[in-house]
Amino acid sequence: MNWIKKNYGNVLWGLFIVLLFIPQTGTPIKVFINRLIAFSPSVEAVEDRKTLEDYQWQLRDLDGRVVNFQEFKGKKVVVNFWATWCPPCIAEMPSMQALYNDYKDKAVFVFVTNDDREAIDKFISKRHFQIPIYQALSSAPALLEGNSLPTTYLIDESGAILIEKTGAADWNSDKVRALLE
Repeated sequence: MNWIKKNYGNVLWGLFIVLLFIPQTGTPIKVFINRLIAFSPSVEAVEDRKTLEDYQWQLRDLDGRVVNFQEFKGKKVVVNFWATWCPPCIAEMPSMQALYNDYKDKAVFVFVTNDDREAIDKFISKRHFQIPIYQALSSAPALLEGNSLPTTYLIDESGAILIEKTGAADWNSDKVRALLE
């Protein structure tokens, strides 16, 4: 009993580490931690902004409709690459849903995943998300190709990439909202 009192912190820390590796407990813990550390994304400095000129990208929505990203040229666009199994993606989805709810008439939202339809349906049903989800049918434009999830881009009407963020963020922030106005 004396050993447990002396090592109480170590025992709790060890239990925490073990729980992280069990899928049923690890994912919710990772999501919670990601939400705690998610901040509003940084806006690219004007001189550092890249401009998207290649809009050639074929997508399919969940209704099976094929969409050419070219249709969104000249509009404000939020592109989010995510996956159903990705804790940082899951962590930022509530803020993305809130942003989408308020700005779906002012900007185009494109949530892109490579997950299969069954996993997507289960994910959005369980969490009650109502966002426009697409699956890529061709490679994304070079400026939108990232290697990590989640990766999100906010593109203005002229094609300037105002925000390029990898990792979880609080998208429902005043800073992001101002860019979408």
